Amino acid sequence: MNKTIILYRSKTGFTQKYAEWAAKELACAIAPWGRGAMKGYDTVVFGTRAHAGRAEGLRQALSAFERSGAKRLALFVTGAMPNTAQETLEQFWAQNLTAEQREAIPHFYMQAGLCYERMGPLDRLLMKGLKKYLARKACKTPEEAQMEEAIRRSYDMTDPAFLGPMLELLRKG
Repeated sequence: MNKTIILYRSKTGFTQKYAEWAAKELACAIAPWGRGAMKGYDTVVFGTRAHAGRAEGLRQALSAFERSGAKRLALFVTGAMPNTAQETLEQFWAQNLTAEQREAIPHFYMQAGLCYERMGPLDRLLMKGLKKYLARKACKTPEEAQMEEAIRRSYDMTDPAFLGPMLELLRKG
């Protein structure tokens, strides 16, 4: 029998929400990120947030997976970027995984949102700086104009439907 666990890192709650939805659908174990939590599982799903172009905690999770004895790893990342931003998502994965890792490790992005109320002070400060920068920029690209609008306030775009491709892959075993 394939024992699966979903481990997640969640700062504002979006990654945890996706992890909980996935665990319910797969009827599997779920836990907040902890390096020893992978032991005894065949399949590990690691979920985290996209933060400043990085999948937070990914290096530690990959290292822990290599030592865990688990046979299979899948990754998911949540963020404020729309799922439709394919070129940006490809760049994101290229920054975070080697070509070999992208080929070997199933990886998924799920649009989530922004929650200023649960962000740490540094993240709020960075977002405030980005807002000011975009507001002052005279000639914005369409993407910049869209980003300026999107970061004005907190919002939640999570949708269990975004889990579909990952769940389908994990169910295949």
